Amino acid sequence: MQSFYITTPIYYVNAKPHLGHAYTTTVADSLNRFHRLMGEETYFLTGTDEHGDKIVQAAEANGQTPKEYVDIISKLFEDLWPDMNISNDDFIRTTQPRHIEVVKSILQKVYDAGDIYFGEYGGHYCFGCERFYTEKELVDGKCPDHQTVPEYIAEKNYFFKMSKYKDWLIEHINTHPDFIRPERYKNEVMSLLESGELEDLCISRPKSRLTWGIELPFDDQYVTYVWFDALINYLAALGYPEGDKFKKFWPAANHLVAKDILKPHAIFWPTMLKAAGIEPYQHLNVHGYWLVEDTKMSKSIGNVVEPLAMKDAYGLDAFRYFLLREMSFGQDSSFSEKALVGRLNADLANDLGNLFSRTLAMTHKYFGGSIPRPDVEDIVDAEIKKIGQDAMKSFQNFYSEFKFSRALEGLWELVRGLNKYIDATAPWTLYKEKDMERLSTVIYVLLENMRKIAVHLWPVMPEASEKMLEQLGIAFDPEKVNLSKELDVWGLLESGETVAKTSNLFPRVEMPEAKEEKAAKKSKNGKKAKKQEKVDEEISNIEFEDFQKLDLRVGTVKEVEKHPDADRLLLVRVDTGDAELRQVVAGIADFFSPDELVGKQVVVVANLKPRKLRKQLSQGMILAVKTEDGMQLLTPSGDVPSGSKIS
Repeated sequence: MQSFYITTPIYYVNAKPHLGHAYTTTVADSLNRFHRLMGEETYFLTGTDEHGDKIVQAAEANGQTPKEYVDIISKLFEDLWPDMNISNDDFIRTTQPRHIEVVKSILQKVYDAGDIYFGEYGGHYCFGCERFYTEKELVDGKCPDHQTVPEYIAEKNYFFKMSKYKDWLIEHINTHPDFIRPERYKNEVMSLLESGELEDLCISRPKSRLTWGIELPFDDQYVTYVWFDALINYLAALGYPEGDKFKKFWPAANHLVAKDILKPHAIFWPTMLKAAGIEPYQHLNVHGYWLVEDTKMSKSIGNVVEPLAMKDAYGLDAFRYFLLREMSFGQDSSFSEKALVGRLNADLANDLGNLFSRTLAMTHKYFGGSIPRPDVEDIVDAEIKKIGQDAMKSFQNFYSEFKFSRALEGLWELVRGLNKYIDATAPWTLYKEKDMERLSTVIYVLLENMRKIAVHLWPVMPEASEKMLEQLGIAFDPEKVNLSKELDVWGLLESGETVAKTSNLFPRVEMPEAKEEKAAKKSKNGKKAKKQEKVDEEISNIEFEDFQKLDLRVGTVKEVEKHPDADRLLLVRVDTGDAELRQVVAGIADFFSPDELVGKQVVVVANLKPRKLRKQLSQGMILAVKTEDGMQLLTPSGDVPSGSKIS
């Protein structure tokens, strides 16, 4: 069995978790789930980095000792991940004895090999980055990341002979072109290596300046530089050097990092591994920044997005879907609630949600909720099966390459294709024509493809995926799923099983500005409260003659289609006993699919003055009741002739 080892960076505990942390960890979680479904044995590590200058400064600012401070912030990270449905196998802290022990053993090993020496150095030290910068690395004399002028520090320290391994690292990257991906970051690293600017790495801090760190095993007057400490967590968590996990998972190590820590992971870490006689990791996978109003998130700027706030407002799985779908891995991406709502409404509510709602409703209407046995096949069935096979192959290939947005776009070719398949096969017409053999195949093709979609979405939206499968009458067991086999297997959905009557996993969401407009309107309306009370009183005491003016009729819905210019409107054509069908433009698309309405009897206000709604003529109103669970139509208790007057 193949192995897959995925790690997040261990997050620095100088601040609370934010959207960037949530994104990286969600990506790692989804990859862990994906490779598990591909039949591989997986291991997923995350944790916290707890040493260094910034920790001391943050602790002092909070009136705490460094240990008290890191215990509190590390717990925030550890407690967040279950709330985000993160399935990590381990959570490591750099203050744990198991980590400290491995750091000291590797330091001693590299020191004994002659690759660590004592020397004096003067350089520009950025406390935000906790590293020295050369003159060439500074931008206008400032740290390129923090835009602050570094402090010049001259002191005696221990140095790692990193420059000794420059040529080896260049050769390794050239012979392993996907060692660092996407390619743009490999090119960035190669440019730095080939510039000739790579120096030896200062790996200690004197205790006269910093005591919060791992003491050097060969000199108790110094503590370890935070990067030489932190990076070793990836080995410590596997029980290096003799642990079974290390032997099994290290050859398949995939590190996941943001671009701001590219250099430590792409240069410091592989050269450290080489000096310690350890094979380098398999891949370094680098993603961009989430920007808010085109600016990187920063606590000082005040544009930090809280992941739990987004989860609570829009639902966890919808939030996870947005993160993976919206960002092209490796590039920066802008975050806004407007973009989030737009993506959820378009992809989840309109495409996927509508597919499930329509198909489940038709299964109940035509087959009493029982999955039919497929019978007569047509060329259109073969075409949608081919679309499905291509979509699943695209999803699997792109996901394994960390191209999540393209993977989901590929899978949505099938989602959209199935919605078009419904329109092309017209199940309602097959039902009217009593062509049940053909109808059985159409419904089965839809349901089986929906099963395949739900299974593929488990890495992205685990809870929603399991609920979709439950609606299809399937209990999900990841140990019994193999995505690669889904390309060639057909018919795993058993005929005769019962599906759910409805699906409302992805309701439409209001845009943030729409909520604000409603609040403003409500405030404005408050000023008219007394006037409205008078109107309400007049309405509540109408004369019988006023009621008689209403032409209320029972109508039978004959045809329904979506409004061409409005997602929430349906064009409902009703037989109300007139010579021609009456068209009513009804705002009920969020609650009923066209297929659910055909054949239903409804109550229509037939003498309402005709008007155009989004360029479509509406000749009345269908009466309905809004409930907490959705909407119910007013309908007679039994079938009555179309056009029957309500009196």
